Amino acid sequence: MRAARPSEEWGPDGPPRAGKREPPMPVADTPMNLTRAAHVGISVSDLDASIAFYTALTGRKPAAEGTMDSVPFGRSQGLPVARLRYATIDIDGLGIDLIEFREPAGDRTNGRADRPGSMHLCFRVDDLDAVHRRMEEAGYDFLGDPYTFRAGEVTPDAALGTKVAYFNDPDGTNLEIIEPKGGFAN
Repeated sequence: MRAARPSEEWGPDGPPRAGKREPPMPVADTPMNLTRAAHVGISVSDLDASIAFYTALTGRKPAAEGTMDSVPFGRSQGLPVARLRYATIDIDGLGIDLIEFREPAGDRTNGRADRPGSMHLCFRVDDLDAVHRRMEEAGYDFLGDPYTFRAGEVTPDAALGTKVAYFNDPDGTNLEIIEPKGGFAN
């Protein structure tokens, strides 16, 4: 399926959409040479509040902050225009791009973990119990209790003992902390 071009008729939700997408060609037939993740972009409703949240969470201040006002950049994302503010927090070479779209300003999504298209960002920790306790004391609300991978509930066995806990940022983005064990520790 070809992508819609800016010259085509745009609707209120962005570019026109054809019917069902055709599956992409197998990766083995079209090597892409993707070597590592560069950044993850998180759309936020209040950049200043999100900077405060992620700075408190990670202990890192933004490595970069800026603005953008561009029709071509917006259309590259399926939007008629992109007027935005952004900040990037760097963690071990992975940029967490916090993006506040001013135009168009989108509606909040429900990023529940069971919704197709939802995603989560995971932070590795050395001692999940200690980090979880400190986060609760600081006022973070977790979605449930921490979970330890157990035999009979998860495969492969190499994951056994891995601990996870899930929470949301101020806009509902799914976040995770993980203390990996066994095969997950690599």
